[in-house]
Amino acid sequence: MLCPTQSLMLAKAKECWEQEHEEREAEKARYLAERIPTLQTRGLSLSALQDLCRDLHAKVEVVDEERYDIEAKCLHNTREIKDLKLKVLDLRGKFKRPPLRRVRVSADAMLRALLGSKHKVSMDLRANLKSVKKEDTEKERPVEVGDWRKNVEAMSGMEGRKKMFDAAKSPTSQ
Repeated sequence: MLCPTQSLMLAKAKECWEQEHEEREAEKARYLAERIPTLQTRGLSLSALQDLCRDLHAKVEVVDEERYDIEAKCLHNTREIKDLKLKVLDLRGKFKRPPLRRVRVSADAMLRALLGSKHKVSMDLRANLKSVKKEDTEKERPVEVGDWRKNVEAMSGMEGRKKMFDAAKSPTSQ
């Protein structure tokens, strides 16, 4: 429902629109009356009518050429305007990506976002990580400080190969 002021505004707008339409039609009729003289075809002979038709065809051709030229110019101008608008947008830097912020998302939240309601298993990735202690790494490496030549001489020959074989065999047998 419209309130009384809205209906009055609509009525006034309709009147203004109709008045503008009538003014345009009157302007068009006046312009055509100025530009186009009335044709007097009564009492003309066949040759005079043919001459009149030739004149009218020549004028139509001239107007058609002008229309074609104007359309070509208009098309060229619209292309140029489009190119200039693109250049302006490029110069403004409108296509810059915004700086992204880091967001901490858990594995569960990522899976829920990707799979939607299908995701039911919860994953704790941190619980699956191995914990490495410094003490363990130090115990695993035997520290031998000494001359490397002695170690090479000890491992040379059949005795050295037997020691290597025994060393490789002993951890697997336990």
